Amino acid sequence: MTASELVRLISLLPKGEGFSYIGDEGRKIEIVSVTKPEGPIAVKRPAQVAKTASISKNMLSRVADGIHANVPFNIDRLLAASGNTRSVLEALLAHTPPFYYCYPGRIERVAGAESITQGSKHLVWCPDDLHENGKLCQKNIDAVFSEVPGREIFYDAIILTRNGQRILNIDPSLRRHTQIQISLFVIGQQLGYRTWIAQNDRNIEYQNKKLIDHPRAVKNLQDEKLLEDYNDAQKAALLIDCIWFKNSHLLPAVMEIEHSTGITSGLDRMQTLYEYIKPFQTRWVIVAPDEDRSRVFRHCQKPQFKKMRPKYFPYSAVEELHGLCSGRKLRGVTEDFLDCFMEETVQA
Repeated sequence: MTASELVRLISLLPKGEGFSYIGDEGRKIEIVSVTKPEGPIAVKRPAQVAKTASISKNMLSRVADGIHANVPFNIDRLLAASGNTRSVLEALLAHTPPFYYCYPGRIERVAGAESITQGSKHLVWCPDDLHENGKLCQKNIDAVFSEVPGREIFYDAIILTRNGQRILNIDPSLRRHTQIQISLFVIGQQLGYRTWIAQNDRNIEYQNKKLIDHPRAVKNLQDEKLLEDYNDAQKAALLIDCIWFKNSHLLPAVMEIEHSTGITSGLDRMQTLYEYIKPFQTRWVIVAPDEDRSRVFRHCQKPQFKKMRPKYFPYSAVEELHGLCSGRKLRGVTEDFLDCFMEETVQA
């Protein structure tokens, strides 16, 4: 998206009409003039009939930089709540054919429990799904967001199936686990890793296809040269939530996501694999909610697990790294880069 495209779309709105704010049909915005190619746009607001206000070139450019196809965005956040014409720009964009307003879900964390509630108003740019010019249209978005400092992480629709049938009324705790699992998969893709997803999670559909059908997904552990001589290790790895492979001889991380289950179950699965592949250097990682940090450390420091030197990868760090990978398209980072997002649970 570019500022000139935003200006072009707004310039095509019907002339001589008043455009309502989202959720407020009583107040109307009038377009006075549009300066191409990149603005400014002069408007009259209901409370200032005799005055004109300006949507500046800078504002249009800042908003355009934060827009990505089919990803909800909040104008207040893009502009850091600055500029008294931001709600005017939001309303005008929502009247153009490729923009809809929506209310994606929001992950709330209260007293250690997570739930999904209706979030705040957002816009979403849908270049392949146009509505009538000059009309306000809402789109139902099957996506939720989780806030971490400085950015929002959005999760596409996630579908679980069992025996070929869709599972409805997904348990929120299971869905959250799946979102983090997909985040790890996306991170692995961007960092150039091949990713193994637990055998019992193969039916997750992401972006309209199963995870196993995405690029860099490991379809069979027997095909990984690193494990080809370790049959028992292949069996032990089948139900591990996520394993990253690099080249034919590196294993950046073995990860277990512990959202609602006991930390010990994930450590036990990793320990079984650890016993079969002791010669391989890797990171043994527990991925868990931020509020579970003390519990993760307590379990990781038990005598039977200390030898693995487990690391803790909090959800907020997963989402921060996911955001960097998605927004910045990271490349060429070293293995040590991962350690910036994980904590040692056992001191040397």
